Amino acid sequence: MGYDEMEMGGIGEEDQLLEAVIRDLEKPTRIDKVLAGLFPEYSRSYLQSLIEDWRVSVNGRPVKASDKVSDGAMVSLLVPPPEDLEVIPEDIPLDILYEDEDVILVNKPKGMVVHPAAGNLTGTLVNALLYHCGGELSGIGGVRRPGIVHRIDKDTAGVLIACKTDLAHKSLSEQLAAHSVTRRYEAIVHGTFSQTEGTVDAPIGRHKTDRKRMTIREDGKRAVTHYEVLENLGGKYAHIACRLETGRTHQIRVHMTSISHPLVGDPIYGPGKKDQALLKGLTGSPEGQMLFAEVLGFIHPRSGEYIEVHAPLPAYFTELLTRLR
Repeated sequence: MGYDEMEMGGIGEEDQLLEAVIRDLEKPTRIDKVLAGLFPEYSRSYLQSLIEDWRVSVNGRPVKASDKVSDGAMVSLLVPPPEDLEVIPEDIPLDILYEDEDVILVNKPKGMVVHPAAGNLTGTLVNALLYHCGGELSGIGGVRRPGIVHRIDKDTAGVLIACKTDLAHKSLSEQLAAHSVTRRYEAIVHGTFSQTEGTVDAPIGRHKTDRKRMTIREDGKRAVTHYEVLENLGGKYAHIACRLETGRTHQIRVHMTSISHPLVGDPIYGPGKKDQALLKGLTGSPEGQMLFAEVLGFIHPRSGEYIEVHAPLPAYFTELLTRLR
């Protein structure tokens, strides 16, 4: 069914219809940017999902995120009822770095998936958080992702924040959208550097033929990674720190590969089997890319204070640094 044939779904028995008139808009603006001001009780990501599900209309007509609206238009939302939570709480140990009534920051281990997905409904960070928090996680992320405002790859370890309240979820979502959250990673990459620092500013999008890969493409979303060389290792490798200005899927992995410095151990963008022998014998027999989310800093949604949480480098990471020196 083409876009022009789409009709906004009828109101279900438990759907909530919300309407608002756009006021004081100086020029036509994209609907996805306008919605946040009209319905501040919802996060930008949730509003985006409503658009994608054809639950947002303007003057009775369904809209896409890129459609522009003008002053005086009537905007309608069909908000579905909360789904029953299907994810089972599991007593999985957590390395908690910080916790209060609004947020919890954990040191996610390598190999742990952040949230459940098809065929992988147990053993995730969400399962563990639901048990630890007694089900008290924000609901904005939906059934599969309660409390989750951002994620890191399965084989990337380090600091991750989850929200217990909708207040915190909305605040953190807005901070992430504004690129004001401090996110510092450490990585071990192939090749040495002659410079001490640099920036990769290149848009990232899904690979056209391989859906598991992301790639640099002109029509992708803007992505910016700042990197600092901490140490060149043995003439063949380097230890670097990366600061994310944006947060795209596989961003550091794609950006470093694009400048001929793929991450050691990366099964998708790296040199493949060449790294297996290099990682053999390390603590925990780690698999996947040598990337660690070391620092996360944010403005606390309730107190307004800046909080910065650090996680110690895992043993396998420091062992590999020693080995490569």
